Amino acid sequence: MNNNSQDNKTFRIVFIGVMTAIVFVITYLRIPFFGSKLSLGNVFCLLSGLMFGPIAGGLPAGLGSGIYDMVGGYDFIQALITFVSKFAMAWICAKVSGTYVKNKPESNARIVTGSVVGALSYVVLYMLKTYVYQRFVYGNPLDGALAVMASKLPASLINAVCAFILAPIIYKAIAPILNKNGSLSKVRG
Repeated sequence: MNNNSQDNKTFRIVFIGVMTAIVFVITYLRIPFFGSKLSLGNVFCLLSGLMFGPIAGGLPAGLGSGIYDMVGGYDFIQALITFVSKFAMAWICAKVSGTYVKNKPESNARIVTGSVVGALSYVVLYMLKTYVYQRFVYGNPLDGALAVMASKLPASLINAVCAFILAPIIYKAIAPILNKNGSLSKVRG
């Protein structure tokens, strides 16, 4: 293995670690909004996918969010479910947007579409988790599970809209800087 390849691998690991820390910390920021709270964690999960691609972007999204759950007192299973769903959100966003593909011009439409699809995929996964927990862990009847899901859906959709609006804006602001100094190409591989 040549030295440049090793440097890129180290650079990638450091960037993934830094983004994991950012996702973890930013998840604590919650803004009151019409009786609910906007969490900025999903914004940075999508941003991670846009900046680093499916795997290198999915890892910080999943790890940062999963660690947040563990520190917040959730059990390992809850943290694992969070890891998988946030990883999936960033992975889907990256795959749809294609921002990580070398020699492929970026498209604002694909960036926005990737963000929308990624954010909405998380809402679906969160609703599925809620249903499974309500029905099979807590033993609630179908109508009770659906009522809990209905109570959580508006806040989830508000957070999704916030995420898919803000992530592309932040990405378009910082990606040119990271591209200019070569950082994104090192992280993306």
